[in-house]
Amino acid sequence: MNRSIYGFNDTVDNAVMKPVAKGYKNVMPDIAERGVNNFFNNIKDVITVINDLLQFKLQHAANDAGRVLVNTTVGILGTIDVHSMSGGDRRKEDFGQTLAVWGVGEGPYIMLPFLGPSTLRDTLSRPVSSFLSVTFHMTEDDVNIALKSIDALETRERLLDVESLLSGDKYVFVKDAYIQSMYYEIKDGIDVKDEFVDDMDDFLIDQ
Repeated sequence: MNRSIYGFNDTVDNAVMKPVAKGYKNVMPDIAERGVNNFFNNIKDVITVINDLLQFKLQHAANDAGRVLVNTTVGILGTIDVHSMSGGDRRKEDFGQTLAVWGVGEGPYIMLPFLGPSTLRDTLSRPVSSFLSVTFHMTEDDVNIALKSIDALETRERLLDVESLLSGDKYVFVKDAYIQSMYYEIKDGIDVKDEFVDDMDDFLIDQ
């Protein structure tokens, strides 16, 4: 079933998302792309702060809250990542990671239509993560839909060059990459040696 859904997602991606992402990349100046990426990262950092608190990572919560404050104000609504420019690290926490810290097992691996790789735990956490997001509470539906669409497009554009890293059985490659990345984020990179994740992080930062 997972392979069939992966095949469906790949077909949709090749027919729609990939061509649109390439067009976006061709017309958007690099500085504008970085600004859009920083803007959405800043929104997601709010979710990180909330999950820091739910995981009782108070020091991380203070650091990440400071990041949001600095980037939202000095960084002009997050379009400039002032915190990283000052040497700060960006972390990512979602409700799936919070459930893992609380001791909830990951369950089976699941490939979701349109949304891609997941686990049962991460799939069940999605409604809560959506509720915690800033865009969920926007009353203007048009603005909400526009922001989510641009976020999806920007994310797909950043993955264009990453496709060159795919080799062998692409389904297995994507699955292994997702599982390794999930464990790395849950452990906050502590006592986890994952060359694949390190290389991917370096690659995306360089972009």
